Amino acid sequence: MKRNILYAAILLLFVTISCTDQDDQSPKLTEDFNRERLKTAEIDAGNLSSARLSGDIEGFMSTANEALISQNLQLSAIEAYAADGEGIVVYFNNRGNKQLSADFVPGDPRRGGFLDIAYARDGTEGATSSGLSQGDTDAAVLSAMSTWDGVTCSDGLIITNLGASNFDLGYVEALVTNGVEGSFFFTDIMHSGFNTTVTDAIYGPGSNVLGVTFTFIWLDDDGNPSDIDNNGKDDVAFRDIYYNDEFSWAIGNHIDVETVALHEAGHGLSQAHFGTLFQTESNGEFHFAPRAVMNAGYTGIQTSIKRTDRAGHCSNWSMWPNN
Repeated sequence: MKRNILYAAILLLFVTISCTDQDDQSPKLTEDFNRERLKTAEIDAGNLSSARLSGDIEGFMSTANEALISQNLQLSAIEAYAADGEGIVVYFNNRGNKQLSADFVPGDPRRGGFLDIAYARDGTEGATSSGLSQGDTDAAVLSAMSTWDGVTCSDGLIITNLGASNFDLGYVEALVTNGVEGSFFFTDIMHSGFNTTVTDAIYGPGSNVLGVTFTFIWLDDDGNPSDIDNNGKDDVAFRDIYYNDEFSWAIGNHIDVETVALHEAGHGLSQAHFGTLFQTESNGEFHFAPRAVMNAGYTGIQTSIKRTDRAGHCSNWSMWPNN
């Protein structure tokens, strides 16, 4: 009897230690959706209807920002990943294509004072018209986030998985539909699902845009981009990611979900496009130098971080949260 009690005590101690170890990793492993990390900034986006499908992306941004200023927010950049050719980058007020021109602030009180970077997935728009299930795309997005999380130079960075929502996630989706679709909730990085609502509204039906990341920054009380840590970069409020469901998405071939998710997650983690694009006249093929996950156009399956991708990530996150 005493031996059984001893074994039980040892087992309990082992379970307690194991749970403690798991708790240390829980920010990276949790699957239950954590609504407590969501913030909301609901606005009247009715005037945006006039900017839709007009091809005037800068006009759309300007109209959106007229509404967002009441929440001390600004849509600062839209970075599109092209199925062929060169991606499209639009910055509000013509800021120019500067890598890492806007970044998260460690312990930013406007994000709740957290030192980690949290991400959420839309649990209602993961299935694709090409036949992939929510589980298929969830696994690909999780793998992409895990790949960035595994870059060893950024051990101080904790990437927190908030899980998949049970409602239609997507701030830009709410903007372009005046709240009919999507929602005005947000967290640091949002994978807001597979749909055509956003890409059609911004680029028009039939565009070559596979995925697009929208960067929102904080404004100060005077309506100017804030820089509370004085690092010369605008302070990111959140980034909102969408995947264009007009394409034939797949796992491991053709338009690979994980490859595109890895690219868009790079934007979510403050990397911009880089690499030189050129085309072979004889066969019309596009090439990039160097080939990297963060090239502006899709060049085939890439599910691992290349040297240039790693360098960009490390330059931004290696000192976190002490940068």
